[in-house]
Amino acid sequence: MNFVSFVPNSNFIYMKKIILLLVCLPFLGNAQLKDVIKKTAAKATTKNIAVSNLEIANGLKEALDNGVKKQVTKLTAVDGFYKNELVKILLPEELKKVDSKLRMIGLGSLADEGILMLNRAAEDAVKQSTPIFIDAIKNMNFTDAKNILLGSENAATTYLQTTTNSALYEKFSPVIKASLANVGADAVWKKIIDKYNSIPLVTKVNPDLTDYTTNKALEGVFKMITIEEKNIRSGLDSRTSALLKKVFALQDKKK
Repeated sequence: MNFVSFVPNSNFIYMKKIILLLVCLPFLGNAQLKDVIKKTAAKATTKNIAVSNLEIANGLKEALDNGVKKQVTKLTAVDGFYKNELVKILLPEELKKVDSKLRMIGLGSLADEGILMLNRAAEDAVKQSTPIFIDAIKNMNFTDAKNILLGSENAATTYLQTTTNSALYEKFSPVIKASLANVGADAVWKKIIDKYNSIPLVTKVNPDLTDYTTNKALEGVFKMITIEEKNIRSGLDSRTSALLKKVFALQDKKK
């Protein structure tokens, strides 16, 4: 004869305790009864919170990880910045007049080449971001996770921005500087600026393109993460696992 092994789960054990409590009711005084009920309820509640905390933390980590992989990775591809109108790096304000003047004197292609190289440098730099994001996600605690889940529609992006912006700038800046040199952008921009500064009566410019491109690359990264966060918060189809569905259902109830 075959016997099926039965391993009681936590719900079964809890029900046993309730049944035992009911059986013992006639033999307990009021004070004893209140004490037993209080201890039993507290134990059950504590266990439920612990499981819930873990799920919330893991669910938020999964959501952030998905956002980084799905959206930030797009930016590392060729034209990830240059052909994405949401994040394409254009000229800084002080160089817009440079662009306009160059086009007026037939050097529009030179200006276009300069813009392309800024975006290429950003695409190179973003490849350095993933390990920094992963560390920030791993270090998230329950309080962070709960605040993010029940916070604003971009609370997760804000958390990442707060915890990674400085480290990302330090990583991006030398990469962008080297990338601008490797693709000859520094030479191109020197030529652009020299041409502009040689025009009579213009105010001469000498912008820090490495700093400008680094900050614009960071803006682009967090803009794309914000998009994915909004998708997960509002679009059921973006919740691609049982854990994401369960955790973000808590957020839906808050609305």
